[in-house]
Amino acid sequence: MELTFYNKEGKPIAYTEDEINIFLFNGKPVAYIYGDSIYSYEGKHLYWFEDGWVRDHEGKCVFFTENASWIGPIKPIKRIKPIKMTKQIIPIKGIREIKPIKPSKRIIWSDISGENFVY
Repeated sequence: MELTFYNKEGKPIAYTEDEINIFLFNGKPVAYIYGDSIYSYEGKHLYWFEDGWVRDHEGKCVFFTENASWIGPIKPIKRIKPIKMTKQIIPIKGIREIKPIKPSKRIIWSDISGENFVY
């Protein structure tokens, strides 16, 4: 199932077609989903991913997908998706770091909900 990740302004930032590897629309692979987490290919724990919401390490919402639950801030109107460019080769995955303690879910936007998927 394809998922698109939108920021707090409703701009489509990234997508996954296999529910594992996450790409920017320019074709660059930026992260991957593993269980309830999103990691960089270098192995850094970036975000929590549950109920269609991507949350930072403070529990604030960074991105949302089409199937995001109601537990979050008000979702903006989704903008039109850009054309997907040819995907680049997926890098080799580094050793995953230990996940931080999962925070409580918050219903506010994170300051890092912007143009970049990886901060």
